[in-house]
Amino acid sequence: MSVMSLVVMKFGGTSVANAELIHRAARRAVKAKLSGKQVVMVVSAMGKTTDTLISLARQVSEQPPRRELDMLLTTGEQVSISLMAMAVNSLGHEAISLTGGQIGLITDPVHTKARIQKIEGERLRSELERGRIVIVAGFQGVDESGEITTLGRGASDTTAAALAAVLDAEVCEIYTDVDGVYTADPRVEPEARKIDSISYDEMLELASQGASVMHSRAIEFGKKYDVALHVRSSFSESAGTMITHEVEQMEHIVVSGVAVKKDMAQFVLPGLPNEPGVAAGIFADVAAHGVAVDDIIQTVDESGRASTSFTVEHSDLSECKLLVEELRQKFGLEQVLCNNPVAKVSVVGVGMRSHTGVAEKMFKALAESRVNINAITTSEIKISCIIDPADADKALRSVHAVFELDQEPS
Repeated sequence: MSVMSLVVMKFGGTSVANAELIHRAARRAVKAKLSGKQVVMVVSAMGKTTDTLISLARQVSEQPPRRELDMLLTTGEQVSISLMAMAVNSLGHEAISLTGGQIGLITDPVHTKARIQKIEGERLRSELERGRIVIVAGFQGVDESGEITTLGRGASDTTAAALAAVLDAEVCEIYTDVDGVYTADPRVEPEARKIDSISYDEMLELASQGASVMHSRAIEFGKKYDVALHVRSSFSESAGTMITHEVEQMEHIVVSGVAVKKDMAQFVLPGLPNEPGVAAGIFADVAAHGVAVDDIIQTVDESGRASTSFTVEHSDLSECKLLVEELRQKFGLEQVLCNNPVAKVSVVGVGMRSHTGVAEKMFKALAESRVNINAITTSEIKISCIIDPADADKALRSVHAVFELDQEPS
């Protein structure tokens, strides 16, 4: 069988939340196999299992060691992959469940947010050649020394995209509880519209700015290795959203989507020396602590001193507080500030490269909705505003409306 007829199918927690849904996913995989394809399934933990395990860990320890947290959390996927293999076998087809370590998914040693280094695909290919449906635990791997690691919340998408790249899959299908990518979160903005196709760059920005439908590192894999990503519903047969390379028509759509990111914190370091090497030193320390930084803003005041601010996700808050106190002492700063929580609303579209007035339109919509902007960051295809979390949903709806994203593009 040609490698080109291989499909990777990823099923998220809501798609395998109970026995009935597990059987539904199994039938979909068997249908793909009967159509002549080799099938690799990537499965997340059932329903809210990961949240339950994290809650249990925090009942035992206020700050669970990250190694032990990884050891605990990977059990969720082991439950779901074994049940999925049983379901496929009950339909009369051979299946085998494999953990990240068993397929040779090797990561760096950073517990709770490891990055994939390589995938040794021999075991996978061997099982596929035997005619089996291979069911892989998402979100996990092992480092070079054999320690169990996890790739971060929502990273089963990343496992699936990486496997699709390694196996040269025809497509990587991401099954979820929505039927594609929308112009905004439809739970917040009922007028949000499903997008038929979107570029890797736009989807990457939307995911990194809070659109939870796909993990940003999965999109990076898709773009780098030219993997077709198809986000679709696990509850229907309808086509979803194709994430693909940019085509000329996409430039005509100025804004493709709006996203909101909540549960963030902003750290401000005022009074820094404004000289070469200071910023490099700060963010070398940030990286050494394993903290993922989002928006970075630096300004210089009238006295010639610099003020640097950056945002982090809530999961890094405790670690970042320790880090910032070290930086305060290192630079002899009188104070450091932590604005917690903050939120961010962003508009994204490749059409921004060739159209003017996007920022003015966005800021006016926020002003008319009485949403105050605390900071602004931009890229070639994105504008983001740091705002009060209480205004997050209102901000998303007002910006979605001003760009008429409920309307099909002409």
